[in-house]
Amino acid sequence: MSSLRTTSLRRRVTLTALLVVGVVLVALGFTVSAVFTAQGERNLNALLTGRVQLAQQLARENVAPANLVRRIDARGVVVSLRLPSGDTIGAPEPAEGRRVTAVLNGGPRVDGAELVLTADTSLLAGAERTLARVLVIGGLVAIVVTGLALLLGMRVALRPLDRMTALARSIASGSRGGRLSPSRPDTELGRTAEAFDEMLDALEASEDRMRTFVADAAHELRTPIAGVRAAAEAVLELGPEAAPDQRERLELLLVRESQRAGRLVEDLLDLARIDAGVRLEHGPVRLRELAHTQADRLRLLAPSLTVTVTGPELEVSADEGRITQILANLADNARNAAGDDGTIEFHCGQSAAGVSLTVTDSGPGVPEADRERIFGRLVRLDTGRGRDRGGSGLGLTIARGLARAHGGELTCHGAAFRLTLPRE
Repeated sequence: MSSLRTTSLRRRVTLTALLVVGVVLVALGFTVSAVFTAQGERNLNALLTGRVQLAQQLARENVAPANLVRRIDARGVVVSLRLPSGDTIGAPEPAEGRRVTAVLNGGPRVDGAELVLTADTSLLAGAERTLARVLVIGGLVAIVVTGLALLLGMRVALRPLDRMTALARSIASGSRGGRLSPSRPDTELGRTAEAFDEMLDALEASEDRMRTFVADAAHELRTPIAGVRAAAEAVLELGPEAAPDQRERLELLLVRESQRAGRLVEDLLDLARIDAGVRLEHGPVRLRELAHTQADRLRLLAPSLTVTVTGPELEVSADEGRITQILANLADNARNAAGDDGTIEFHCGQSAAGVSLTVTDSGPGVPEADRERIFGRLVRLDTGRGRDRGGSGLGLTIARGLARAHGGELTCHGAAFRLTLPRE
């Protein structure tokens, strides 16, 4: 994964804004210049056309040539009238400029005379140069003013980010409970601040759960370790004259307490593997066959227990060892709830969501309010599931974690636990 580029946000926003302003000003300058030039050309053409029309009208009125030239003369326009006799009235034609030629028809004085109008385009070119200078200077001034305004305004605009940074650093230093509490969560910064607060809530809740879990795990381990220690000390204190049955009872207690501590440690290791991302070895798994294996194990542990397996044979791609671990946890949980004289049913089924294996016992069932809480770590229910028979309170947590690692789910429905797995 590539590292996040962390250049100055203030600098990036300022440069981006200046670039946008510069592009807009350049485009505006070209547009204004083109419009100005086009409008100047139209005005010049309109002036020359109007002068020619006036000259034609004066020619029809048989106005004297000199008077005609004087009357159509205008600022920026050079008028030259060539009479049929060859005489020229007016100023000489300039070398450069917009030239329009027209033959006058009308009275005998100017009939057939050639009228030449030359517009001085240097004025228009000068105006265009002046406009270009004004646009360039104005654009540069606008960019400088915009840059200064952005440098000052960004300090105010980025204050919420500075506050987020300060809060994050205070939390990193050990402070807890601080929140941004945005006044308007519907804005961009508001949504970011709200997400930041939600992240802090989740982190602190996770930290609290971890602290509680560590404390509970330590408490759970302390009990069997204390039993191991007491039994070991009692064995050491026995003299040679101690009765064999007393020594055997203490040794049996020592083995049971050590096994209990070992199971808890194994459960904690399984949880750590699940949190880190358990590795699964997928292969074809027959759920009904695994259910029969667990049913046979339960019959050996509790011969008076009635265990049945129903439903069709279903095959999925999964880790057989992990699925067996899930079913073993569910089977032991069902035996604790149903008692040695109860009934347990393993039922294989399928639906649009995938395949399922439901373990139902004849126990009182889990109350609806506790059907999610029972999957929590180190959770034991005082009623309904007979937890007094032992267990670390981690079996269902591990079973659900393994089910979700397969892309499936484990849910509680009163006295039934349903394992759902995807078909592929």
